[in-house]
Amino acid sequence: MPLILASTSIYRRQLLERLGIAFTIGRPDIDESPLDGEAPAHTAERLAVAKARVLADQHPDALVIGSDQVAHLGAHRFGKPGTVENAVAQLQQMRGQRVVFHTAVALINSRTGHTQLAGVPTTVHFRDLSDAEIIRYVDKEMPLDCAGAAKAEGLGISLLEALSGDDPTALIGLPLIALSRMLRAEGIELP
Repeated sequence: MPLILASTSIYRRQLLERLGIAFTIGRPDIDESPLDGEAPAHTAERLAVAKARVLADQHPDALVIGSDQVAHLGAHRFGKPGTVENAVAQLQQMRGQRVVFHTAVALINSRTGHTQLAGVPTTVHFRDLSDAEIIRYVDKEMPLDCAGAAKAEGLGISLLEALSGDDPTALIGLPLIALSRMLRAEGIELP
């Protein structure tokens, strides 16, 4: 069965390439807005399934991967900043705080309809950053396309005091430990 990644994220593509299996990419066009009163973890999980479902409906004989991440500090969510100003503002809000990055991954077998879902939280403790540190970081890394404006896989690691979670790839955007378990359940041999 073909494997399809329902994401155009370069970070997710690079992570999936680590598994050494062939896959194609599709763009899931969905509304990613949270529902009223929806918990951040539930938003990530709902959207991961929705992204996979869109492409599973288009490809009736495939395994489709969907993933989503919601960064939050209590009820406040941090999306992709999009601009330098927003990136600086997000990091100013997160400095000295523990922020949860909830990353969900779904795998749908479009032949059988079988859906697997996992949510993998990572708690990130940001250092008490100065404005100058934040501005230098944003200028050097330009983290405008990642939730929370901090790329722990790059220079963003220097912003952190600590992090904790079950899967280091979850923070980057695609939890490979959970996904590998799902793929093996569908008969994909890894490694």
